[in-house]
Amino acid sequence: MAARPHIYLTRKECFSASHRLHSPFLSDEANREVYGKCNNPNGHGHNYTVEVSVYGPVDSKTGMVMNITDLKKAMEQAIMKKLDHRNLDKDVAYFKNLPSTTENVAIFIWDSLKLLMAKPELLYEVKIYETDKNSVVYRGEMCVTGQPSVTVYRAETKKHFPNSCDTSCTLGSDSDN
Repeated sequence: MAARPHIYLTRKECFSASHRLHSPFLSDEANREVYGKCNNPNGHGHNYTVEVSVYGPVDSKTGMVMNITDLKKAMEQAIMKKLDHRNLDKDVAYFKNLPSTTENVAIFIWDSLKLLMAKPELLYEVKIYETDKNSVVYRGEMCVTGQPSVTVYRAETKKHFPNSCDTSCTLGSDSDN
């Protein structure tokens, strides 16, 4: 059988949600220090843009990597029904004891999509734009410690910061400073 061309297919969705960056593993003082204005007890909100990419061979019969309608349905279930117009900390059980950073939102979406997709092995990347300046990319990587490895992009520095799997260092502040 001849090798098939492989293609990336991406679909974009937008959702609005509120949250408060606060870790149950830190003191109140440490939370204020780490998260700054994003630790406001009343929370704040974002209009997130999520891009989900799949990667695989183009099927010789359908001409598609994946039917975009199936990806749309999975994203509707994993993102829109679970996260849109929600308070992430109060309405989404996943974040009950986990800071609702954009990194953790990306991992949540990835894990949710994997459970919904007929061919989860096609899932390549979840990219979330938290603001015009900040985005997060997750490709399912795990560190040696078993912790997810997420890459944070910050526009103001024009650099990306791959998570070095050092769980003592939080790369993702929610602010666009």
